[in-house]
Amino acid sequence: MNERLRSLAVPGLRWCVGLIVLWQSWRFALGTAAMHAFAETGLPAWIRPALGGVEMVAAVLFLLPVTTVVGSYALLVVFFFAAVLHVLHGWYDISGLVLYAMAVLVALADQERGTRKKRAGELA
Repeated sequence: MNERLRSLAVPGLRWCVGLIVLWQSWRFALGTAAMHAFAETGLPAWIRPALGGVEMVAAVLFLLPVTTVVGSYALLVVFFFAAVLHVLHGWYDISGLVLYAMAVLVALADQERGTRKKRAGELA
């Protein structure tokens, strides 16, 4: 990929995913529509804000350059457990979660690539 294009595309993808996940987590944790939908799962009411809060923290960590790697792994764990929870409740369309996870993996791979490239430059 063209280096200039990559330097725009990957951070843009990271910011889009991070902000969208942050917004959706906010709506899930604090929204009344999510509260009514979540009540049908039979799970305790405190789980919804707890899950949404963890996801919001992970999204913020993902957006901050210094904690992108930690936030990436945290989001991947959150998406995995969200997918499992969805499937266990018979909601089999987890395509959005899979797409978010792949976007996080792209950002993580780019971050790792940049770190390796920077170390190689320091050693030379």
